Amino acid sequence: MDRNTLVAAALGLLEGLTEFIPVSSTGHVLLAGYFLGFDSPGRAFEVLIQLGAIMAILGVYATRLWTIFASAPRDPRARRFIAAVLLAFLPAAVIGVLAHRVIKEILFETPVLIASMLILGGVVLLFVDRMATRPRYHAAEDFPLPMALGIGLIQTLAMIPGVSRSGATIVGALLLGANKRSAAEFSFFLSMPTMLGAFVYDLYKNRDILDVAAVGNIAVGFACAFVAAVIVVRWLLNYVSAHGYALFAWWRIIVGSVVLLALWVGR
Repeated sequence: MDRNTLVAAALGLLEGLTEFIPVSSTGHVLLAGYFLGFDSPGRAFEVLIQLGAIMAILGVYATRLWTIFASAPRDPRARRFIAAVLLAFLPAAVIGVLAHRVIKEILFETPVLIASMLILGGVVLLFVDRMATRPRYHAAEDFPLPMALGIGLIQTLAMIPGVSRSGATIVGALLLGANKRSAAEFSFFLSMPTMLGAFVYDLYKNRDILDVAAVGNIAVGFACAFVAAVIVVRWLLNYVSAHGYALFAWWRIIVGSVVLLALWVGR
């Protein structure tokens, strides 16, 4: 097994471990790839391995998803929940298409920006986690449509690597009245159309530059991301219900600070 394949496996594990916790999986994978010298044509690897995390969440929530869609014809609550997730997905879909080139060619290639966003996002997450709020919603299925749209608008901030898609949606849900468990759960469900859309669009945009080696690395990263993500999804909800998000906030601040120091020393 060559070095690039080993690095691809390590980055896939990192993607799966960080995708659903609010620390920015893309930021972590980009920074790790930068320091490891990983070659990623068109930065497609970092986006396409997210399919492993998508498959993990689909597997963990397969029964619940089936129940929601099967009951939708006769259950207004199920229909509203499906509409809420799709409505929350819409802003990211629009911004992702319009700003794709800027995101991939500029933002993805700026380690200082990524590390700074990790720190800033950690501070925000720490502040929100400590806020004394009285949640109005304790189940993701009960989020009203305007609240879902608000979460979707906040999710667009995650187009900046280092912000974190899950972090943005969780913070948005908490500020709009969700408790910690339902905020994480809505983030899980919203990740499905968001990440699948990013996967399909990025695959289309990079279809002409992906060679056999790149596809092989993506396959390795996908498999490792799937395994790691299954473990994280099963663990995360119980953890945040009991302990909140402070651990992830401090992790972001520490990692971002270490990266900035390493970039400064290596100038």
